Amino acid sequence: MRSGCFVLFHPMNDTETIVCKPTPWFLFRALVMMVMFGVFATLFYLDGSTGYRKKNVAAYLSKTFEAAGKKFEEGGKGLTSQVWRNYAEKQKVAFPDDPTVVPATYKPSMTWPEALCDYERMKSPGWNQLWREYSQENHLDEKTEHVFDAGKIKGQWYAFWGCLALTTCAAFVLVRTLRRSITADEEAVSTAQGRRIPYADLKTLDLRKWDTKGLAFIHYDGSSGKGRIRIDGLTYGGFKTENQEPAERLMRRIRSHFVGELVEYATLTDPTPAAGKDSESLAGDESEAPAGKDSESPAGDKPENP
Repeated sequence: MRSGCFVLFHPMNDTETIVCKPTPWFLFRALVMMVMFGVFATLFYLDGSTGYRKKNVAAYLSKTFEAAGKKFEEGGKGLTSQVWRNYAEKQKVAFPDDPTVVPATYKPSMTWPEALCDYERMKSPGWNQLWREYSQENHLDEKTEHVFDAGKIKGQWYAFWGCLALTTCAAFVLVRTLRRSITADEEAVSTAQGRRIPYADLKTLDLRKWDTKGLAFIHYDGSSGKGRIRIDGLTYGGFKTENQEPAERLMRRIRSHFVGELVEYATLTDPTPAAGKDSESLAGDESEAPAGKDSESPAGDKPENP
């Protein structure tokens, strides 16, 4: 994928057409945004659909194993294998009343796992080891204690839809920009949207942000209609010297045919000394251009693509 400016020569009059395509600077950033929001959307989806619910299951089951261990210890030496099994098989996992906070495969009526009904295994190695084995076999977090309620699970879904929308927007901008370009020939300038505007229709050329941000705005009114053109040199063409500064070449072409009102910053000097001040005190008293713009800046002082 190459971008920048190239020249097309018309065989009849040998006139060049300057074409500025999307810059790698812009395309890379749009791609990063799309991937970043896509990753966030995936993570939020996993947490909202299964992640938080599985963590809830792990939390409730770990508490069940712990409660079973305490009950087993309370039985003491008089506890037998049959008595313990009769008791354990009737017990249920202490899941919450809201079934939406755990996966559908875990029912509220779920009884204690078989490992907790085994007297000998409860005796040795004990409920701690049994829980480690059970959590590994069922791919559950061993030390999860935090419980996520329905509100927090819904929050993950809201975040997912938000990030999905941002991912879609970033992808749309990326694809749309890839298919666009700004061109200028000897008769007209064509915008990124494909509108062709003759130079005679250009009324105002605003270059106040050209040297600092690579932005120019052109108001037009005539046979092509009425509106405003936004030229973004960092997005289309760029200012890299190794590519012969495509955006700057485009602007020079436009200015060479422009006869309307030019708006740009200028350094003004007041030749009349103010009352109560001598001429020496005014040696440096000049109106300064707005920050970031100097009328005497070097010709190559343009916003560079990273």
